[in-house]
Amino acid sequence: MVGMRDVAKAAGVSLSTVSLVVNNTGYVSADMRAKVEASMRELNYIPNELARNLYHDRTNTIGVIVPTISHPFFATLMAALQREFAALGLRTMLCSTADARNGEAEYVDMLRRHMMDGIVMAAHTEHTEDYWASIDRPVVAFDRRLGGAIPSVESDHEQGGRLIAEHLIASGARHVVTVGGPRSQFEGLGEKATFPTSRYHLTMERLVEQAGMRWDYMDAGSVSDLGSHARAARSIFDRFPDADAIVGSDVVAAYAVQEALRRGIRIPEDLQIIAYDGTYMADAAGLRLSAVCQDMDALARRVAERMERGIARNGSSNADATADEPLDALVPVTFVAGKTTR
Repeated sequence: MVGMRDVAKAAGVSLSTVSLVVNNTGYVSADMRAKVEASMRELNYIPNELARNLYHDRTNTIGVIVPTISHPFFATLMAALQREFAALGLRTMLCSTADARNGEAEYVDMLRRHMMDGIVMAAHTEHTEDYWASIDRPVVAFDRRLGGAIPSVESDHEQGGRLIAEHLIASGARHVVTVGGPRSQFEGLGEKATFPTSRYHLTMERLVEQAGMRWDYMDAGSVSDLGSHARAARSIFDRFPDADAIVGSDVVAAYAVQEALRRGIRIPEDLQIIAYDGTYMADAAGLRLSAVCQDMDALARRVAERMERGIARNGSSNADATADEPLDALVPVTFVAGKTTR
């Protein structure tokens, strides 16, 4: 196996010079660098990536923890994150907590042992703010709050709730049923709620109630249990036969469209359906869904920016933050009308 000593001998330079070229550290003249690189090519020398990473205390690997990749939202998010990290020369390592019971603990342990450069936390966690702050390594929270010391990136869900309410009120809806996760994750918690997505439900409910509209909420269970989403969407029609609007994730909305069509209910004349996320599922429901769309590319870009910043500081994600580097990012959403609203 060809080593750096062989390259140094062929190029007629010192071993330390070859090391500087391989690790891209320190000053090496252009002529000397050209000699070393020519010898590396001639000898077919392949740098030892592990050794180089140890030298720089880097792995160029980011762990991404999501609740599941079976859900279209997280599949789309993962693709966008991988593109953004790849553009920075970083690899992604996926953990789906629905499929790996101890995944969160294992990834955090790897981060603490410098086997990863950072973690994107996009799944529900039972750990406290003190736990995440104590890691003292780059962590970026996605669509959840892990405490003041951890940067977070999320969509403007309050804006999303307003957009839905404004459309339903303007279109004359009378009874909306909204479908989401367990309300215990956000009901009555106010600013202490760690699940920002709940804000679109709360905002919409407040506004439609003020407008004199009836609303009901259905618990679809865990985000990773797509079967429960289907059952929740279908049961709306029996539990709330007078509902003239349904709001839920792209998955819930798609199942609701299918069930409405099966029952001969006219969309959007008798029933309006609004999806929340705006993934590829919005075009695959039988009718193009009207949807509040989250900007996946912008979300992934903001996550990558904060991760890159945290790695550059080689420590806590918010260390030495400056006024022009906001810790958190709030990304606007848009309402895109399809065939399921009036």
